[in-house]
Amino acid sequence: MTTSTAPNVPIPEAQQPAPQRPNRQRKLASPAPWFLLAPSGIVLLAVTVAPIFFLVYTSFTDYSQRTLFTGVYHVVGLSQYADILADPDFWASVVRTLLFTAAMVIGSVVIGTAVAQLMTRLGTAMRYVVTIALIFAWAMPTVASSMVWKWLFQPGYGVVNWLLTQPRVFGDMTNTDWANNAALAYLSIWLLIVWQAVPFIALTLYAALTQIPHELHEAARIDGAGEWRVWRAVTLPFLAPTLLLVTILSVIWDFNVFNQIWLVSQGGPDGATSTLGVYAYKVAFVSFKVGQGAAISVITTILLIGLTAIYVRNLIRSGEDL
Repeated sequence: MTTSTAPNVPIPEAQQPAPQRPNRQRKLASPAPWFLLAPSGIVLLAVTVAPIFFLVYTSFTDYSQRTLFTGVYHVVGLSQYADILADPDFWASVVRTLLFTAAMVIGSVVIGTAVAQLMTRLGTAMRYVVTIALIFAWAMPTVASSMVWKWLFQPGYGVVNWLLTQPRVFGDMTNTDWANNAALAYLSIWLLIVWQAVPFIALTLYAALTQIPHELHEAARIDGAGEWRVWRAVTLPFLAPTLLLVTILSVIWDFNVFNQIWLVSQGGPDGATSTLGVYAYKVAFVSFKVGQGAAISVITTILLIGLTAIYVRNLIRSGEDL
């Protein structure tokens, strides 16, 4: 007796049973993560978000020294901004800020790039020494370094004045007061800020330089390219995204520089080194026009956003090209 088996007829796809999925019951999200994030969220609201809202609100009021004692102030709308935009001192501080920021960023990035390139040519021991020196310079608080810097350029007993006097090239500079000369005050502040900014830029760019394949440099040299051509054709394209990043950060930091300028020259002489940060501080806490100072801070933030938007756009484009 023979048994017949049914032929293997393929079942249409529409008639095939749906694959069984694991029965996963949806559970309500546990509130534990929110409880864990709540303390940091409250701190952020208290020290970051709330002051920003208060600053913007204050910029539309006539908040002043009287308000600190009586609590009385009035909402004045956009008149605060109109007065600022009509003030020639404000526009003078804007021009000084833009020019000084450009000088500081260019100096910091150029010198930082040179130091990073130099570190690639150093031996291991010397590279460690340079790295440690850069980290110490970078870690020094701005207030402490500014006070030491002011002492170095102090008239009468400043070390820099004594060193510049020894070669007799610049004459007797022992009693030169750098803070009372506009050009010298800018130079001393520029040197201070560049000295503080170079370590971060140099270490960041050095890390990027170590990621470039050595085979590319060797191939370029075999093809007859000189060192400058190798750097421009091989190193710079790989370094461009990191270079744009440190440039953006330098623009943000240098545009908001206050401690160094205030501690070295207090915006003098005769307001020659009064950038937007110093100008806003004088208006808000020297003249006690707090509402007007808040409006200057809001305008400064808008200007800074506009400046960095260009660099951020270029950074995004360079990332897409890679």
